[in-house]
Amino acid sequence: MSSPEPEPKAQAAGGARARYIMVGGFLGAGKTTAIIRLARLLTEQGQRVGLITNDQSVGLVDTTLARAQGFPVEEITGGCFCCRFNTLMDAADRLNAEARPDVFIAEPVGSCTDLRAAVSYPLRRMYGDAFEIAPLSVLVDPIRAERVLGLEAGRSFSQKVLYVYDRQLAEADAIVVNKVDLLDAERVERLRAALAARYPQAAVLAMSARDGGGTAAWFERVTRGAMGLGASPDVDYEVYAEGEALLGWLNATVRVAGGEPFDGNALLRDLAAHMAGTIGAGEIAHLKMTLTAEELPSDIAVLNLVAGDRGAEMAHMLKAPVEAGELIVNLRAEEDPERLNDAARAALAAWEAGGPGRRAAIDHSEHFRPAKPTPTYRMATV
Repeated sequence: MSSPEPEPKAQAAGGARARYIMVGGFLGAGKTTAIIRLARLLTEQGQRVGLITNDQSVGLVDTTLARAQGFPVEEITGGCFCCRFNTLMDAADRLNAEARPDVFIAEPVGSCTDLRAAVSYPLRRMYGDAFEIAPLSVLVDPIRAERVLGLEAGRSFSQKVLYVYDRQLAEADAIVVNKVDLLDAERVERLRAALAARYPQAAVLAMSARDGGGTAAWFERVTRGAMGLGASPDVDYEVYAEGEALLGWLNATVRVAGGEPFDGNALLRDLAAHMAGTIGAGEIAHLKMTLTAEELPSDIAVLNLVAGDRGAEMAHMLKAPVEAGELIVNLRAEEDPERLNDAARAALAAWEAGGPGRRAAIDHSEHFRPAKPTPTYRMATV
């Protein structure tokens, strides 16, 4: 589980310590939206920011979104930060060479936990001269959290998947109820109280990264606060591995062309509805898609679906019809990966059949279950 400690290299401009902010949370919690808003704020304040995204495979929507905003980004694939710790440090070195960030913002895989013991504490112990470690914040989708805590009825996951969700919250310095614009004030406060009672080690904040409401308190905590130094919670890696492996994973990159200009926003909505209908009872953790117009790469559509019984949302919309573009599909659900692959291919075939000259050429596609996590280091205490 451990390997020789490498020599630290990453350093902020002028030799000062760079701030390392890690933003965790389960799939669909809105981490990318929150990170981009935070990165914009820091940039406006004159600080250089580098982003590190993370996935089990290549072709990540989050990386596309961050780059579309103009931020320098490194993508770590093939496993979580915990299992790719040295690769995480290599990514920081590349960003340092490219942009000399004052702040690194890292977004781990949404099915990953044990970040405190396997990332934050090793980073502090081995790279404390290079990095100032921010408090570990874990974001939650409020409707998902209500269902997990039994406050509201609705579809959820099996117990082993929920074990991963629970362990994420148990290690947080701050639990951030995101997307509060989806709930009324009474439900938000009830959820905050339930989270505070179950996870007393964490401060419980509430915000909407989408519209900016309530973000100031979170920004203050992660940009100025210090990481908690308490013991990491216990994690049963057998249960963790079983829970993560129950999630099917699909990443696909597709070139779509319409023969004539078509509505790219409608394409994303149609694909999401078709895939959700085909998957059926298998609970969707997160379906995220982007469509970038070939003729105008700065024009991008983004769709999110975070549960099988909730409607899809367009986070960004294309401004005009497109003739061709790049479609990226990231789908995670508690379902057989083969079924996810079949659902995606059937949705694309249905779109092709819906108009003359339409083509959907798959450039890259992978579907699988995540491998058992094996952290490079694990330090239960500082």
